[in-house]
Amino acid sequence: MQSISTIGLDIAKSVFQVHGVDAAGQVVIRRQLKRRFVLSFFEKLPPCLVGIEACASSHYWSRELRALGHTVQLMPPAYVKPYVKRQKNDSTDAEAICEAVTRPNMRFVPIKTIEQQSCLMLHRVRHLFIRQQTAVINSIRAYLAEFGIVAPVGRRGVEQLLEVVADPAERRLPELARACLAALGSQLRALKAQILEFDRRIIAWHRSNATSKRLDAIPGVGPALATALVASVADAKAFRSGRDFSAWVGLVPKQNSSGGKDRLGSISKQGDRYLRSLFTAGALAVIRYAKIHGARHRPWLTALLAR
Repeated sequence: MQSISTIGLDIAKSVFQVHGVDAAGQVVIRRQLKRRFVLSFFEKLPPCLVGIEACASSHYWSRELRALGHTVQLMPPAYVKPYVKRQKNDSTDAEAICEAVTRPNMRFVPIKTIEQQSCLMLHRVRHLFIRQQTAVINSIRAYLAEFGIVAPVGRRGVEQLLEVVADPAERRLPELARACLAALGSQLRALKAQILEFDRRIIAWHRSNATSKRLDAIPGVGPALATALVASVADAKAFRSGRDFSAWVGLVPKQNSSGGKDRLGSISKQGDRYLRSLFTAGALAVIRYAKIHGARHRPWLTALLAR
């Protein structure tokens, strides 16, 4: 066990798979580990290179193994897949991870800090509440439409519908349906209050982070996008240029080029969907402002609007 130089660790909820090789590439260890024995196993090993797929709980295990003195590299699962041999299972996955982490041209995922993961969770939970709010609003509209009660699109329309539900003199609604819709209305108000609370938390985190405040100075970037960027991008130096970052987000054209001919399609959409939606909303805000007030100080935007 003293000769292990590289380990591929396939993490899971309960049972982890370890594949270790020596400096010559010979397999030294291939075994399963239960979750409670993972740290004690690595404590007994001399510092070595550990490869892990970037998936759920990978950043936690990376921080823990780094604290034990190991060099940990996270890799996107899509980049590990080509190294998987026949018949996918935990053992072959760990072997593929061990092989992929030693490749000189492999792209690695920077490990997030606890603060970044906390801020990212803030965004994810807020986004979940927004989706739930949309689902509740659609349910209220659909159920009331079954009784011939409709309202205009928008926030004011939903408020009008809830006023109808709360009105005991409204005879178009049976009492059983009124009770169900009143419960949905209570849930909707609770969701709105939670979303507002998370908005306040995001702004507070934004004001306490210097990088986020610098990003806020960019046109079209507000506290939501700035904090999401700081939380999602562990190390901005991993990108050589802004175009590399755009490709990571999924905002560049998809290529299908061959034989010296460039064939570009629609955007690849291969990155973070949440970040991409925030970038799109910010860009549309800049364009909308430019249409109203002009874009003479941004020649590239003037040319874009002209096209």
